[in-house]
This record gives sequence, structure tokens and C-alpha cells, in this order.
Amino acid sequence: MTMNHLDGLQWACAAIGALMVGVSKAGLTGVSILSVALFAYVFPSSKHASGLVLPLLIFGDCVAVLSYRAHAQWNFVWRLFPWTALGVVLGYFTLGAISDRATRVLVGCIVLALAILSHVRRSRGGAPAAAEGAPVHWGVAIGTGTLAGFVTLIANAAAPLMAIYLIAMRLPKMQYVGTAAIFFLLLNLFKVPFMVHLGLIDLGSFAVNLALLPAVLLGTYCGRLMLLRIDQRLFEQLVLALCALGGVALLL
Repeated sequence: MTMNHLDGLQWACAAIGALMVGVSKAGLTGVSILSVALFAYVFPSSKHASGLVLPLLIFGDCVAVLSYRAHAQWNFVWRLFPWTALGVVLGYFTLGAISDRATRVLVGCIVLALAILSHVRRSRGGAPAAAEGAPVHWGVAIGTGTLAGFVTLIANAAAPLMAIYLIAMRLPKMQYVGTAAIFFLLLNLFKVPFMVHLGLIDLGSFAVNLALLPAVLLGTYCGRLMLLRIDQRLFEQLVLALCALGGVALLL
């Protein structure tokens, strides 16, 4: 897709989506799934929308890493990343065999189900979440990582899964944002060769990305202001609510 193929409405929606990407990278992770839903709605193919969004995510990741890297908890990154890489490879082989509509429904169902499960667990006062750096059952890391890698390649929708996982670990909000920033920069860079090989990123789509870069940067600035003014409990509730809303948006 090139810049000449976009009309005024598409540009406006793309700019709003890019702004949401920036806000999500500054801490309100659940907003990213709304941007995914918006790009998938505006552009004719959710697969091509996924290729268009990926460089925008990397722009936001770079800003987030520069801002929050000191707060990153690397043990969570290394615990998940190998399994996420495996999920990306599985998604690469699946993408050609799954329709756009099936992609949106699959990701929407997964995100919505996990958001509801996390809310029920918290409201019932379930088992205490793992403390910072505490061991986590290997099955949780494998399942979350592989599923996140799979859905991030087919729809750039891993952020809600990781948000739900990191909130379950009860990371303070700054550690949450720092860990997510490092994790997603590594993950999104790992995805680039696969997306290029699939023809979903090219020079035309990257020109659109460069035009939308100011909106991403503005979003990261706005998101940082919100992050610094919000308390931990409200932060967790807002992230889960946005994840659920994004799941519903993908289903509609």
C-alpha cells in the first residue's frame, strides 16, 4: 500500500491509530489492540494492516526503551522470549492459510477470554500473584509466550496477552512498562524479516509509516503524562478494561 492509495478518511483513521500506538507504548498497553482493530477496519486486508502497523510499533518501542529501560525486569523477558519466537514461526506458516475474518475472530476471542479470566481471578482474590523475580510455572511461560508470538505475527495483537500476564505477576507500573518495552522491541524486530518475506512490508508501506511517525511520537508523550499521574490499582484496571474492549472491537 502506498500513500497515493489512501483517501482523507483513511489518513485520519491511520493518524488516530498511530496516536494510539504511541499511547500504548508509553504504558497503557491495552490501547494497542484498539489501534489494531482500527487499522484492520480501515484497510481492506487485516494482514496488510498488520504489516503497516509493525514499523509504527517499532518506532514506539524505541521511544519506550529509551524512556523506561532502567525499570526493565530482564528475567521476565528471557523467560518468555524463546517461546514467543516459536509462536512467531508458527504464525508465519499459518498466515497464508487463515482468512482475514478468521484472524480477527481468533485474536478477539483469545484476548477477550483472557481479560475476563484475569478480572474474575482478581475479583475473587485468587492465589497471590508471583512476587518480583519469583519462579513461575514453566507451562504458564510456554503457553503465554507461544500464543503471544502466534497472534503477534498474524495480527500484531500480543500486547493484551503480555499485559494480562505481567499484571498477573503484579509488577509495579514502571517495571511493567520497562519490561514490556524491552520485550516488544526484541519481538517486533524479530518479526520484520518474516513480514518482509510475506510481502506485508515494502517501500510503499514504509513511506506511510514515516508520514505517521509524528502521531506515534505525540502518542508516546501523551501516554507518559497519563502514566505518571495514574495510581497502580487504576492502572491495572484500565489496562484490563482496554484489553477487553479491544477484543470486542476485533469481533465486531
